[in-house]
Amino acid sequence: MAAALLGRKVGMTRIFDEAGKNVPVTIIQAGPCFVSQIKTPDADGYAAIQLAAEDIKPRRSTMQQIGHDHKAGLSPKRFHKEFRVDEADLGGYELGQEITVESFESIKFVDVIGTSKGKGYQGVVKRHGFKGQQATHGVERKHRSPGSIGGHATDAGGSGGPKKGKKMPGQMGNKRITARSLDVVAIDKDNNLLLVKGPVPGGKDGFLVIRKAKRLYKRKHRLAQAS
Repeated sequence: MAAALLGRKVGMTRIFDEAGKNVPVTIIQAGPCFVSQIKTPDADGYAAIQLAAEDIKPRRSTMQQIGHDHKAGLSPKRFHKEFRVDEADLGGYELGQEITVESFESIKFVDVIGTSKGKGYQGVVKRHGFKGQQATHGVERKHRSPGSIGGHATDAGGSGGPKKGKKMPGQMGNKRITARSLDVVAIDKDNNLLLVKGPVPGGKDGFLVIRKAKRLYKRKHRLAQAS
């Protein structure tokens, strides 16, 4: 099995299982990926492989990146990502090796990592779900403001000020998000498509990393062991 796959989010649709139940799924263009570098404990101090995906025009890359991919016998690639592996597993990889979604055929649950949609600078009502202040007599026209932010600032003579982690306005979205333990519904080996149950982070055409699920609930753990 591959350490992980690189892909893009195609969009969402639905399929019907054998019992006729409607299942919402996300379609992911997973691969093909290529091994662009192999790191060994002797040379680099740790064991890892670097995967590359999606061709790119040379003029949109850099000379250093073009040379790096050329050493692996690859044309310039757009995405590169490194993954740690066990030293004993390094023998299963070679430079330029192609890795397709077929390597995930025996996997039932995956983690999907992506960047969430950016929503710009937002206030506390939209960002944290605050209800706002009363819209009645005695309240200024600031009903969506957070109100007092220094209520816990007194520190017995120590330094005052809002505490770390206080919910306040700020940038919303545009963060690395991991959707864990998603069910693998179907795999299309001919088109390198992976269908997972439910939504994944980011918008359409967003870059994603797919790996075998690292944490499973008891029920899913039993299902994974049974396969």
